[in-house]
Amino acid sequence: MTHEMTIASISMDQSTRTPVLVLKSEKDGRLLPIWIGILEASSIVFGLQNTPIERPLTHDLFSQYLAQTATTVERVVVCDLVDNTYHARIVFAAGESRFELDSRPSDAIAMAVRFQAPIFVEDRVLDQSQKGTESVEVVDESHEGKRWADYLEGLAPEDFGKYKV
Repeated sequence: MTHEMTIASISMDQSTRTPVLVLKSEKDGRLLPIWIGILEASSIVFGLQNTPIERPLTHDLFSQYLAQTATTVERVVVCDLVDNTYHARIVFAAGESRFELDSRPSDAIAMAVRFQAPIFVEDRVLDQSQKGTESVEVVDESHEGKRWADYLEGLAPEDFGKYKV
């Protein structure tokens, strides 16, 4: 079984100075933090905002290619957690045909944002990620973290469509 998730936040982890994407379960409110790269975090934020950029990022380029081949992203699923590394699948639809590709969760979510596709997480992945943690709260008090927080706080909910930040 899966949980449909929304993007709850993207912030900087103060100790690792790495962006953290936090997904929130629509079903029960559980949170899933996923540490991602700065380029992927930027791509997700640009996609959420539908920010026009001078030259396409990799996710934009791939989205354009899919549009040319009448292929869409139907959904993404964070499907496994192995050695503290999350794994995802992107489910594509091309007419009546469906196919899946293995992906990093950050890339899958960057694509889901561009196609307004739902994000799911397998129950067992949520259960595994919650072991040893009572609650998850990501706070980054560094200058960069505060700058990200201010930036994200200044965004209106309608900037994100169905994704809530």
